[in-house]
Amino acid sequence: MGGVRSHLLGIPELTRTPAVAVVVDVLRAFTVAAWAFAGGAERIVLASSEDEALELKARHRGWLALKDGPPAPGFDVFNSPAMLATHDLSGRTIVQKTTAGTVGALAVADAGLVLCASFVVAGATARCLRERGAQEVTFVVTGEEGRAEEDRACAEYIGRRVESDEVDAAPYLRRARDSRWAAALAEDARKGYPGVHPDDVGLCLEADRFPFAMIAAREGALLVLRPAPAPAG
Repeated sequence: MGGVRSHLLGIPELTRTPAVAVVVDVLRAFTVAAWAFAGGAERIVLASSEDEALELKARHRGWLALKDGPPAPGFDVFNSPAMLATHDLSGRTIVQKTTAGTVGALAVADAGLVLCASFVVAGATARCLRERGAQEVTFVVTGEEGRAEEDRACAEYIGRRVESDEVDAAPYLRRARDSRWAAALAEDARKGYPGVHPDDVGLCLEADRFPFAMIAAREGALLVLRPAPAPAG
Protein backbone atom coordinates (compact mmCIF):
# COMPACT_ATOMS: atom_id res chain seq x y z
CA MET A 1 0.00 0.00 0.00
CA GLY A 2 1.53 3.29 -1.01
CA GLY A 3 0.85 6.88 -0.15
CA VAL A 4 -0.15 6.54 3.50
CA ARG A 5 0.03 9.95 5.15
CA SER A 6 1.91 9.89 8.43
CA HIS A 7 1.96 12.55 11.13
CA LEU A 8 4.41 12.35 14.03
CA LEU A 9 3.12 14.25 17.05
CA GLY A 10 4.07 14.49 20.68
CA ILE A 11 1.38 14.13 23.31
CA PRO A 12 1.18 17.93 23.88
CA GLU A 13 0.65 18.44 20.13
CA LEU A 14 -2.54 16.36 19.95
CA THR A 15 -5.31 18.85 19.23
CA ARG A 16 -7.93 16.51 17.81
CA THR A 17 -8.85 12.84 17.95
CA PRO A 18 -7.27 11.04 14.99
CA ALA A 19 -9.03 8.34 13.01
CA VAL A 20 -6.04 6.02 13.33
CA ALA A 21 -3.38 6.37 16.03
CA VAL A 22 -0.21 4.40 16.65
CA VAL A 23 1.18 5.15 20.09
CA VAL A 24 4.92 4.48 20.19
CA ASP A 25 6.94 3.84 23.34
CA VAL A 26 10.09 1.85 22.62
CA LEU A 27 11.92 2.35 25.93
CA ARG A 28 10.07 0.68 27.51
CA ALA A 29 6.29 0.56 28.00
CA PHE A 30 5.13 -1.05 24.78
CA THR A 31 8.12 -3.35 24.53
CA VAL A 32 7.18 -4.53 28.02
CA ALA A 33 3.53 -4.94 26.94
CA ALA A 34 4.60 -7.12 24.01
CA TRP A 35 6.75 -9.28 26.26
CA ALA A 36 3.82 -9.62 28.64
CA PHE A 37 1.61 -10.94 25.85
CA ALA A 38 4.39 -13.23 24.67
CA GLY A 39 4.49 -14.54 28.24
CA GLY A 40 0.81 -15.42 28.16
CA ALA A 41 -0.89 -12.31 29.56
CA GLU A 42 -4.49 -12.05 28.42
CA ARG A 43 -4.87 -8.29 28.53
CA ILE A 44 -3.28 -5.09 29.79
CA VAL A 45 -5.40 -2.37 31.35
CA LEU A 46 -3.87 1.06 30.77
CA ALA A 47 -4.27 3.12 33.93
CA SER A 48 -4.27 6.89 34.22
CA SER A 49 -2.49 7.01 37.58
CA GLU A 50 -0.67 4.79 40.04
CA ASP A 51 -3.59 5.16 42.44
CA GLU A 52 -5.99 3.90 39.77
CA ALA A 53 -3.69 0.96 39.03
CA LEU A 54 -3.68 -0.06 42.67
CA GLU A 55 -7.44 0.42 43.03
CA LEU A 56 -8.08 -1.79 40.01
CA LYS A 57 -5.74 -4.44 41.36
CA ALA A 58 -7.51 -4.34 44.72
CA ARG A 59 -10.92 -4.81 43.10
CA HIS A 60 -9.90 -7.72 40.87
CA ARG A 61 -8.40 -10.82 42.40
CA GLY A 62 -5.34 -12.02 40.53
CA TRP A 63 -4.61 -8.82 38.62
CA LEU A 64 -1.01 -7.59 38.65
CA ALA A 65 0.04 -3.93 38.86
CA LEU A 66 3.01 -2.57 36.90
CA LYS A 67 4.63 0.84 36.87
CA ASP A 68 7.89 2.37 35.73
CA GLY A 69 10.56 3.71 38.04
CA PRO A 70 11.63 2.27 41.39
CA PRO A 71 9.59 -0.31 43.32
CA ALA A 72 6.59 0.83 45.31
CA PRO A 73 4.18 -0.94 47.66
CA GLY A 74 1.42 -2.82 45.86
CA PHE A 75 3.16 -3.06 42.49
CA ASP A 76 4.06 -6.56 41.41
CA VAL A 77 6.26 -6.24 38.33
CA PHE A 78 8.72 -3.76 36.87
CA ASN A 79 8.47 -1.94 33.54
CA SER A 80 11.42 -4.01 32.33
CA PRO A 81 11.23 -6.55 29.49
CA ALA A 82 14.11 -8.58 30.90
CA MET A 83 12.58 -8.78 34.36
CA LEU A 84 9.09 -9.45 33.04
CA ALA A 85 10.34 -12.34 30.93
CA THR A 86 10.97 -14.35 34.10
CA HIS A 87 7.28 -14.29 35.15
CA ASP A 88 4.62 -16.81 34.20
CA LEU A 89 1.81 -14.52 33.06
CA SER A 90 -0.51 -17.14 31.55
CA GLY A 91 -4.05 -15.80 31.55
CA ARG A 92 -3.18 -12.83 33.73
CA THR A 93 -4.42 -9.27 33.54
CA ILE A 94 -1.81 -6.56 34.07
CA VAL A 95 -2.62 -2.97 35.01
CA GLN A 96 0.11 -0.79 33.53
CA LYS A 97 0.91 2.82 34.39
CA THR A 98 3.94 4.53 32.89
CA THR A 99 5.14 8.08 32.47
CA ALA A 100 4.79 8.25 28.69
CA GLY A 101 3.30 5.21 26.96
CA THR A 102 0.05 4.82 28.87
CA VAL A 103 -0.44 8.60 28.89
CA GLY A 104 -0.17 8.66 25.10
CA ALA A 105 -2.64 5.82 24.65
CA LEU A 106 -5.20 7.43 26.94
CA ALA A 107 -4.81 10.72 25.04
CA VAL A 108 -6.10 9.08 21.83
CA ALA A 109 -8.42 6.51 23.42
CA ASP A 110 -11.38 7.69 21.34
CA ALA A 111 -9.67 7.23 17.97
CA GLY A 112 -11.27 4.79 15.57
CA LEU A 113 -8.22 2.50 15.80
CA VAL A 114 -5.53 2.67 18.47
CA LEU A 115 -2.40 0.56 18.15
CA CYS A 116 0.36 0.56 20.74
CA ALA A 117 3.75 -0.17 19.26
CA SER A 118 7.48 -0.59 19.62
CA PHE A 119 10.17 -2.17 17.47
CA VAL A 120 9.39 -5.70 18.63
CA VAL A 121 5.89 -5.53 17.06
CA ALA A 122 6.64 -3.04 14.28
CA GLY A 123 6.11 -5.34 11.32
CA ALA A 124 2.88 -6.76 12.69
CA THR A 125 1.67 -3.22 13.43
CA ALA A 126 2.39 -2.17 9.85
CA ARG A 127 0.53 -5.18 8.45
CA CYS A 128 -2.45 -4.40 10.67
CA LEU A 129 -2.54 -0.83 9.34
CA ARG A 130 -2.31 -2.14 5.79
CA GLU A 131 -5.09 -4.67 6.37
CA ARG A 132 -7.33 -1.96 7.84
CA GLY A 133 -6.72 0.23 4.80
CA ALA A 134 -5.34 3.13 6.80
CA GLN A 135 -4.80 6.16 4.56
CA GLU A 136 -3.72 8.58 7.29
CA VAL A 137 -1.95 7.62 10.51
CA THR A 138 -1.07 9.74 13.52
CA PHE A 139 2.00 8.38 15.27
CA VAL A 140 2.03 9.54 18.88
CA VAL A 141 5.69 9.91 19.83
CA THR A 142 5.38 9.57 23.58
CA GLY A 143 8.94 10.20 24.73
CA GLU A 144 10.36 13.65 25.42
CA GLU A 145 7.17 15.44 24.32
CA GLY A 146 7.56 14.09 20.81
CA ARG A 147 11.31 14.48 20.44
CA ALA A 148 12.47 11.03 21.56
CA GLU A 149 14.64 9.72 18.73
CA GLU A 150 13.98 6.05 19.51
CA ASP A 151 10.22 6.57 19.22
CA ARG A 152 10.50 8.71 16.10
CA ALA A 153 12.74 6.12 14.45
CA CYS A 154 10.27 3.35 15.27
CA ALA A 155 7.33 5.39 13.96
CA GLU A 156 9.15 6.07 10.71
CA TYR A 157 10.07 2.41 10.36
CA ILE A 158 6.45 1.33 10.83
CA GLY A 159 5.34 3.95 8.31
CA ARG A 160 7.76 2.58 5.75
CA ARG A 161 6.72 -0.99 6.50
CA VAL A 162 3.08 -0.13 5.78
CA GLU A 163 4.14 0.58 2.22
CA SER A 164 6.57 -2.34 1.85
CA ASP A 165 7.81 -5.30 3.89
CA GLU A 166 11.19 -4.90 2.21
CA VAL A 167 12.58 -2.26 4.56
CA ASP A 168 15.91 -2.56 6.34
CA ALA A 169 15.40 -2.06 10.06
CA ALA A 170 19.09 -1.47 10.80
CA PRO A 171 19.25 2.32 10.23
CA TYR A 172 16.20 2.87 12.42
CA LEU A 173 17.52 0.62 15.18
CA ARG A 174 20.85 2.46 15.01
CA ARG A 175 19.12 5.77 15.59
CA ALA A 176 17.30 4.31 18.57
CA ARG A 177 20.47 2.78 19.98
CA ASP A 178 22.22 6.15 19.73
CA SER A 179 19.36 8.01 21.40
CA ARG A 180 19.70 9.98 24.61
CA TRP A 181 17.24 7.79 26.50
CA ALA A 182 18.90 4.54 25.43
CA ALA A 183 22.18 5.86 26.83
CA ALA A 184 20.47 6.98 30.04
CA LEU A 185 18.77 3.63 30.51
CA ALA A 186 22.01 1.75 29.92
CA GLU A 187 23.74 3.97 32.48
CA ASP A 188 20.96 3.33 35.02
CA ALA A 189 21.47 -0.39 34.50
CA ARG A 190 25.22 -0.05 35.06
CA LYS A 191 24.52 1.79 38.31
CA GLY A 192 22.23 -1.00 39.43
CA TYR A 193 19.11 1.11 39.71
CA PRO A 194 16.06 -0.94 40.71
CA GLY A 195 13.59 -1.63 37.93
CA VAL A 196 16.25 -1.54 35.18
CA HIS A 197 18.02 -4.59 33.77
CA PRO A 198 21.24 -4.59 31.69
CA ASP A 199 19.42 -6.48 28.92
CA ASP A 200 16.52 -4.02 28.63
CA VAL A 201 17.93 -1.78 25.89
CA GLY A 202 18.92 -4.75 23.75
CA LEU A 203 15.51 -6.38 24.12
CA CYS A 204 13.82 -3.11 23.18
CA LEU A 205 15.88 -2.81 20.01
CA GLU A 206 14.91 -6.07 18.31
CA ALA A 207 12.83 -5.45 15.20
CA ASP A 208 9.77 -7.60 14.54
CA ARG A 209 10.39 -10.16 17.28
CA PHE A 210 6.69 -10.87 17.85
CA PRO A 211 3.99 -11.74 15.27
CA PHE A 212 1.15 -9.73 16.80
CA ALA A 213 0.02 -6.14 16.86
CA MET A 214 -1.43 -4.60 20.03
CA ILE A 215 -4.83 -2.93 19.81
CA ALA A 216 -6.21 -0.72 22.57
CA ALA A 217 -9.97 -0.27 22.87
CA ARG A 218 -12.44 0.83 25.48
CA GLU A 219 -14.07 -1.97 27.44
CA GLY A 220 -16.58 -0.27 29.69
CA ALA A 221 -14.74 2.38 31.66
CA LEU A 222 -11.30 0.88 30.93
CA LEU A 223 -8.85 1.21 28.07
CA VAL A 224 -7.68 -2.34 27.42
CA LEU A 225 -4.76 -3.50 25.30
CA ARG A 226 -4.93 -6.92 23.67
CA PRO A 227 -2.73 -8.76 21.17
CA ALA A 228 -4.06 -9.15 17.64
CA PRO A 229 -2.43 -11.63 15.25
CA ALA A 230 -1.11 -9.80 12.23
CA PRO A 231 -2.70 -10.68 8.89
CA ALA A 232 -0.56 -12.71 6.54
CA GLY A 233 1.28 -11.00 3.72
